[in-house]
Amino acid sequence: MAKRRRRTRRKPVPSEPVTVLIESLSHDGRGIAHVEGKTLFVDGALPGEELECHYSFVGSRYSEAKASTVITASADRVEPRCSKAQICGGCNMQHINPARQVEIKQQALSEQYLHFGGIESPPHVTPLLGETWAYRRKARLGVRYVPKKGGVLVGFREKRNSFITDIDNCPVLDVRVGELITPLRELLDTLEQKASIPQIEVSLGDNDGALVFRHLEELGDEDKQALRDFGQANGLWVYLQPAGPASVHRISPDEEDGFLSYKLPEWSLELLFDPMDFTQVNASINEAMVKRALEFLELEKNDRVLDLFCGLGNFTLPIARHCSEVIGVEGSEAMVKRGNMNAAHNGIDNAHFFSADLTQDFREQPWSQGGFDKVLLDPPRSGALEIVKNISLLAPQRIVYVSCNPATLARDAGELCRSGYTLLKTGVMDMFPHTAHVESIAVFEK
Repeated sequence: MAKRRRRTRRKPVPSEPVTVLIESLSHDGRGIAHVEGKTLFVDGALPGEELECHYSFVGSRYSEAKASTVITASADRVEPRCSKAQICGGCNMQHINPARQVEIKQQALSEQYLHFGGIESPPHVTPLLGETWAYRRKARLGVRYVPKKGGVLVGFREKRNSFITDIDNCPVLDVRVGELITPLRELLDTLEQKASIPQIEVSLGDNDGALVFRHLEELGDEDKQALRDFGQANGLWVYLQPAGPASVHRISPDEEDGFLSYKLPEWSLELLFDPMDFTQVNASINEAMVKRALEFLELEKNDRVLDLFCGLGNFTLPIARHCSEVIGVEGSEAMVKRGNMNAAHNGIDNAHFFSADLTQDFREQPWSQGGFDKVLLDPPRSGALEIVKNISLLAPQRIVYVSCNPATLARDAGELCRSGYTLLKTGVMDMFPHTAHVESIAVFEK
């Protein structure tokens, strides 16, 4: 007879505050202290600070808490611009001086290189910096009808729970949407189906933008018209998503054709995209990132270049301006279609796009044949392990790796170094100010 598993009871959380000295920062931006030998992660804390905090979770190996009263403040502490910064999960570093935020990210990158790649003190280049407010063009906002809060809430989820933060504006969102939180709440409050809309996808181009309303019940004609009117009044396209991503469709403006767009002026490019396509959240850092990646590639006019995880051509098409041929490979067939469309839209005929699962063996793929002078990698958070394990088959002299996860970058960098490549330089790009997210770049040569 099988034994019944005993349900683990969650330990009670003490109600009294505890005074701690913060020793360091975790990679997700929380302060680290120790209480009776157990690690305590503290939201809103900085190294060297003495503060009071209240427990939010007590575990057997570690506990979590939120800073409540700062007794001795760090010189790096600043007043958050957002009054909900300590609660909202959209940001977790607003209380830290922006320059210090970048230093923390550089330190985290170096630690990951050592821990996951066995690489000590790689040469760092100057970080890429941009505006720290109103920078965010992509976001997924939670929506919830909460009568006790007076109606519909719109915002990011609170830290470490599923509640929606009660905000009326957002200083990190592009002002075209960041200033619309209250009007959005008022709009949704008028809808008959206000309780069936769980999220809004925000996607903005240079001169246009879209809101995608996810809904769990069919919206009536009056609700749809209210959304249309809101979009027209605020210069935003309106989409509905009744089911999965394939169900997304536009209801305003009425024309079926048309795309959002952003420009990369240095390469005379305009890239077209749909609101559910992947694009970088920070336009100014994206342009600087593309420029740095191309500088690191050291492109020559006769080069044959491979761009892996190429998306809609954000790197591929600028590369095409400087080389003989560039091959872009992406797992999503929809993105391959978008890449080809963007190449045609910009009059580029030396960029060719292919669809392939880049987590699998690529040795028999037609696009992998013929050798390449340079390779650019821009993988998802899981990294590019299958690629770097077999990189010798592609025979590139130089590799530029753009990463959104320093742990997998470090792991893959270790693999490349064991394959005979040298890590020449690396650095962070502050794509997400006021968050612990680390975007980075590295260049390897053989």
